Amino acid sequence: MMRSALSWIRVIGAMAAVLCATPFAAPGHAAEVNGSGLTLGPADSKNVLILHASNSVQVFRGVLEDFSELNPGIRLEYTELSTQQLYRDTLERAAQPAAKRGPDLVISSAMDLQTKLVNDGHAQMHVSPETRALPAWANWRDEVFSIGTDPIVMVYNTRRLAAARVPHTRRELLSLLQAPDRPLADRISTYDVDGSGIGYLAATQDTRLDSMAGALLAAFGRNGVSVHESTEDALDKLARGDITLAYNLLESYTRHRIDQGAPLAIIYPQDYTLMLSRSAIIPKQAPRGDLGALLLDYLLSPRGQEMLARQSGMRPVNASVIPAAGVRPMALGVGLLVYLDPLKKRHFLDVWRAAIQAP
Repeated sequence: MMRSALSWIRVIGAMAAVLCATPFAAPGHAAEVNGSGLTLGPADSKNVLILHASNSVQVFRGVLEDFSELNPGIRLEYTELSTQQLYRDTLERAAQPAAKRGPDLVISSAMDLQTKLVNDGHAQMHVSPETRALPAWANWRDEVFSIGTDPIVMVYNTRRLAAARVPHTRRELLSLLQAPDRPLADRISTYDVDGSGIGYLAATQDTRLDSMAGALLAAFGRNGVSVHESTEDALDKLARGDITLAYNLLESYTRHRIDQGAPLAIIYPQDYTLMLSRSAIIPKQAPRGDLGALLLDYLLSPRGQEMLARQSGMRPVNASVIPAAGVRPMALGVGLLVYLDPLKKRHFLDVWRAAIQAP
């Protein structure tokens, strides 16, 4: 049953890759791209929708263009920011609401930080047919919502690691790290949990779910693990051959690189595969919360879900649970707040730093 379900995961992944490769940009639709930003719609519009998100502009652009085509009178201003920056900015605007115009919708893959913002009173409630149709794990208090899911996977360079040595579980990865010939010495990478919200979330969930998490982290340290702050950074190192394997990356960004010809392959750990949500909130101080809600409902609609799968490689919310393979989305809610307790967080970071800095 496990092998069958895992095969299904790969089939779904392959379908997502095909969808990602399918162009869906409206012909003649004007867009202004500026570094990590994107602007769509008329410059003189009185309806300005500001979106801040951790989604890469490259993989999110087609979705936003489709929304803009459906709503031609709205000017959409999109800025890509790190998960930590999104969290800090929301808190700063809550403390000084008149200081700076803020976003109308915030989307982040650090679902624990989004949940904390809701728990601390920094989000607006939104109820619609689209939010009501979400499964229970994807909607918490009608204030934070999953718009799509993304498996957290291992990725390796196919030119650097023979297929026979590819680890399919964390125990097999630990064995590879302990092998006498040390094939991953100075050639493995994982998230910097200090600088990455996704990295901290994935690492703390590993600690909660896996009794071997400490041993694996110690083995990382003994093998000279390098750290990255984003999946894109790790994929750059993998594609260049600077490293052989990266632990805990996002599937969607990886598939985008594979589609572009990078010599990479994805490993879905057979012991368990974490599935995080790209979660959305309408901030309390949103100048146009009504427009933020309009975009949110589009993203949760059948059309929006199809576009997200096609353009960004995310999995639709209602097709995210694969129990037989140990693949189940992390639920939005108070359970995500455990490791955001200041004392627990400080202790976890101290242990983590000590482990990866081992000689």
